Amino acid sequence: MPPSTRPPARPLYTDAQRARRDATPWTLVQGVLAPIQFLAFGISLVLVLRYLAVGQGELAATVSVVVKTALLYTIMVTGCIWEKRVFGVYLFAAPFFWEDVFSMLVLALHTAYLVALATGALPTRALMWLALAAYAAYVINATQFVLKLRAARLGRASADATMLPAGASS
Repeated sequence: MPPSTRPPARPLYTDAQRARRDATPWTLVQGVLAPIQFLAFGISLVLVLRYLAVGQGELAATVSVVVKTALLYTIMVTGCIWEKRVFGVYLFAAPFFWEDVFSMLVLALHTAYLVALATGALPTRALMWLALAAYAAYVINATQFVLKLRAARLGRASADATMLPAGASS
């Protein structure tokens, strides 16, 4: 379908949802936790890859994965609270349904790492490979959220531009 004949994209937020998003302190919490988690991911990724490449730094790599996983749990719990405040449900709100579905895989992989670590079910190298699988899923999920929020921002800017009075410029 040519762009001019496509139905308009559904906005990510209604006006009421946008107002709730802007009013809740959980929006700021998510905005602070996301880059912290990403930083922890980057550090941990380097430590895990270093361990796999040279066999050194097992403790640092292990601790870094546990810290990254704790941050993931924290951002997931606070994200559920945010989603409840904005959309009225703790998970699987329509605008973020697929991101939330994939988040479950991310959580499952990180949790599998912690269970395997706690039970000794896997040797260290296998644990590190499991961490990398969890991290790959995390990168995909983070990308989903970034693309969704970017599209929402661009869509909002486009909607705002179409509401300008004749002769006004953005």
